[in-house]
Amino acid sequence: MAKLLLVEDTPEIWDFLSRRLKRREHDVVLAHDGQAGLEMARAEHPQVILLDMNLPVMDGWTVARQLKDDPATAAIPIIALTAHALAGDREKALAAGCDDYHPKPIDFSKLLTQIDAALGAVA
Repeated sequence: MAKLLLVEDTPEIWDFLSRRLKRREHDVVLAHDGQAGLEMARAEHPQVILLDMNLPVMDGWTVARQLKDDPATAAIPIIALTAHALAGDREKALAAGCDDYHPKPIDFSKLLTQIDAALGAVA
């Protein structure tokens, strides 16, 4: 179906998500810190990025801003994945350049709907 970049540093989450997304025939590319995620986005040209906001090396907010500032990656939809579910956190992620927001714990069926919507926006 689509190439997805999953930028996530928690092994249980990236394992769970990558296995379930691959079962739905998505090509999943993994990065385990923000800097690697930025580099993978530029090298792999994914159709959607699933971006944890609390990452080592470079946080997700910085990654999102840099991706949206780069003409080569600016059009790639970014879905923020975060345990930050307080008032204002969704707005903070959107202000950083994320196109959508998904609080943890992951609701997989809702995330699939968000991925489909992001893919539809790109098509």
